[in-house]
Amino acid sequence: MAKVLEVNDSSFDEIVLKSDTPVLIDFWAEWCGPCKAIAPVVEELAGEYDGKLKVVKMDVDQNPETPAKYGVRGIPNLILFKGGQVAQQIVGAAPKPQLAKAIDSVIV
Repeated sequence: MAKVLEVNDSSFDEIVLKSDTPVLIDFWAEWCGPCKAIAPVVEELAGEYDGKLKVVKMDVDQNPETPAKYGVRGIPNLILFKGGQVAQQIVGAAPKPQLAKAIDSVIV
């Protein structure tokens, strides 16, 4: 099963923007209940899309620069990147089918 990687402000460009495969980044915080609620779903998706999608997480409290750059004001906030560009953005604890549909639209 694919592992969800932790990224930070300094590793973001290398891991997310320069990735050969699409990337789903989960902006979250330790104190965020909905973030914890969708974490298992994000991990399941990482396994299901292994090899087609890179899944990463960023703690917004520890890394303020990247969330600010992408207008992340509420969490959980999931952004799909393809070719270094924002392809989809999902705000809130979305159900797994909605997340899968967004991912499918990006990895075609």
